[in-house]
Amino acid sequence: MSKVCEITGKRAMFGNNVSFSINKTRRRFDVNLSKKRFYIPEEDRWITLKVSMKALKRINKKGISAVLKEAKGNGYIK
Repeated sequence: MSKVCEITGKRAMFGNNVSFSINKTRRRFDVNLSKKRFYIPEEDRWITLKVSMKALKRINKKGISAVLKEAKGNGYIK
């Protein structure tokens, strides 16, 4: 699977490494992803999501059900 957050849609960005002599070489800024299991009490089941740390903070604040509803509305989850 690709390195994309399933809640926020965050993915890798690209930029430059800049040396002291101002030589530029391309580099990749990866997303801070982690695989987590969440329990959904409404459906009485567990799901596993690959989420960024920002999405994990959002889940802790709003709850998994509200965040999943937002992600479905934004088209990140089917």
